[in-house]
Parts: sequence; C-alpha cells; structure tokens
Amino acid sequence: MAKDLIIWGAGGHARVVTVAVYKEDVFWICGYLDDVHPEMHGTDFMHHRIRGGKEKLDSLRRDDFRYMFIAIGDNEARMRLAKTSREHGFELAIIVHPHAIATERRGIGGGTVIMAGAVIQPGCTIGENVIINTSATVDHECIIEDGVHIAPGAHLAGRVTVECGTLIGIGAVVITGVQIGTGSIIGAGAVVLRDVPSGVVCYGNPARVVRDR
Repeated sequence: MAKDLIIWGAGGHARVVTVAVYKEDVFWICGYLDDVHPEMHGTDFMHHRIRGGKEKLDSLRRDDFRYMFIAIGDNEARMRLAKTSREHGFELAIIVHPHAIATERRGIGGGTVIMAGAVIQPGCTIGENVIINTSATVDHECIIEDGVHIAPGAHLAGRVTVECGTLIGIGAVVITGVQIGTGSIIGAGAVVLRDVPSGVVCYGNPARVVRDR
C-alpha cells in the first residue's frame, strides 16, 4: 500500500518530483505546502490541493501524516525546510524514479530525489536532501554531501567529493578524484579538472574560480 506524502513546494521542481513519485508508486501525494504564493492556498496543483504553508505542519502531523518531501530547488531553503519538517515530527521521503539506476539504495539519505535517467554507481554515498537531476551520472565511490544539487546532464567521474549545499550546473563535467567545497556553484557546461574551494562560483573549460559567492 502506498504511503501518504505531503510535498512542500509548488513550483517547477515540485512538478518533476510529482511525476517521479507516481512513477515509483511507493507514496501517494495527499497535498502540497507553499509559503511563497499564499494566494494559491486552497487551489489545485498537479491534481492535488495546496493545503497552506508552514502553519499547517502541526495539524498535518496530528492527522497522522508521516512523510514529507521538500521539492524546492534552492539548496539552502531545501535544507532549512527539511530541518523544520523533522522538528515537527515528519520523516523525509526518498524518491527514486524507476527509470533511474541507483545500484545501492542503502547509501541514499532522507529527502533525496533521483530523477529519470540518472545513474549512481557502486560505492557512492548520497547525503540528505540531495537532487540528482535528469540524466545526471555519479560514478563509483563518490561522496555527495547534504543539500547538493547535481543538475540535469552533469557527469561526475569516480571518487569525486561534493560538499554540502553545492550546485553542479547543467552539463558540467568533473574528473576523477576532484573535491568541490561547501556552498560553491559550478557553472553550466564547466569542465572541472582540479579541486574547487568553498563558497565560490566556478565555470569555464577548464573551469576556474570567477568570484566569491
């Protein structure tokens, strides 16, 4: 039997997460939360009702809703709302699209989504509230820390480490053994050949640090 799920977020990323939820058929969506557009409260989104915002957490938990998923693309916001959800007693769902390949699901943290066409090879550790987006690949023995977003079509070679809250942009490539620091942004199409420090914006071929965040 499918488990009841509340999705926090009602934007573009939430639309893609919703499709993954129904394709996987582990959870049943029972509504959405949205704090950005209160005028949408009570309206339909992806065939389900937007129940309200953060103020609904306590009543939802009292009604025995157990599972929450934070469907927000912004890494910092996603981690913050995940923490709030847990403080209110929710468990963070893990969503893996059936057209993704995740060889070791036991290494995937709560609140993480792996989209269609993505591949995660053996020996990887995938933290909490991570997005492995459409057709991204993460090769053997990578460490992807909490709150990371690997954007569509990005490719990580083996033994790459991506630290907390970093964005690997669409179509970026990272070679074997590189470490990318906390909260950095790797631009679209970048080719990363060496380690990247924390808190910077880095892009180009070969990628170089352009500025601090």
